[in-house]
Amino acid sequence: MEIVIVTGLSGSGKSRAMVALEDIGFFCIDNMPPQLIPKIAEMCNEGKNDKLSKVAIAADVRGGDMFFSLSDGLNELKKQNVTYKILFLDCLDSVLIRRYKETRRKHPLDDGTVSGTEVALKAEREMLKKVREAADYIVDTSYMSTAQLKERIIKLFLGDKRKSMIVHCMSFGFKYGLPSEADLVFDVRCLPNPFYVEELKNKTGLDQAVYDYVMKWDQAQLFKEKLLDMIDSLLPMYIDEGKSQLVIAVGCTGGKHRSVVFSEILNKHIFEKGINTGINHRDISKN
Repeated sequence: MEIVIVTGLSGSGKSRAMVALEDIGFFCIDNMPPQLIPKIAEMCNEGKNDKLSKVAIAADVRGGDMFFSLSDGLNELKKQNVTYKILFLDCLDSVLIRRYKETRRKHPLDDGTVSGTEVALKAEREMLKKVREAADYIVDTSYMSTAQLKERIIKLFLGDKRKSMIVHCMSFGFKYGLPSEADLVFDVRCLPNPFYVEELKNKTGLDQAVYDYVMKWDQAQLFKEKLLDMIDSLLPMYIDEGKSQLVIAVGCTGGKHRSVVFSEILNKHIFEKGINTGINHRDISKN
């Protein structure tokens, strides 16, 4: 059986992640007391219902003090020889605060004071610190649309199971902040910027004209050569280490031109190596 533990910060998109998992065949259980997780696994193993062969369980601080028993529940799964993956959804505090204001909902740990949400988020991060460190997959939803999150979930849990690691390539703009989930970050701001070419300014790195402009320079070709050589050297080591997910982020100033070109190059190169890949252009639609 396949068990996915979905956890993370309140407001980070766990409910949407559960919907995405349900759409690809997982039996989803939301807000379960962690101490019951081994019982569910035991029941699923004993049953002959194919519907229970893939189970997603959301567990978070809504359960109050019961959440602290999550590690005990996971240890019990190991004793039962049940394999599981932890999906941790993260998000910037500023984005979470805005989301709570927009929905007019209260954070589960909010005590009702003026600074309640900020204090609650700080407390929640402390509570989740260990489980975040133990997570197999960390997804930052700060700048993700619902569709992008669903696409990421599908790529993580509906990929080729023969491939031991998923490499997720992403482009981003430094002006919008570093992606917190990135394992490797490469800066291509050293290359000539198409933004200053009038006919390319409003295009993106997905357009052939922008690609041709970015890659016509000797320094871009040298950067590509060195980058791919480094990636080819690192990937086998990450695979041997048993890493489930590797996030490679490529950044330029605005996240629309150079970073898009190079993240596409990386994604294509890694895919041709026979490794499961995914790609996301985080800031490509921003002004």
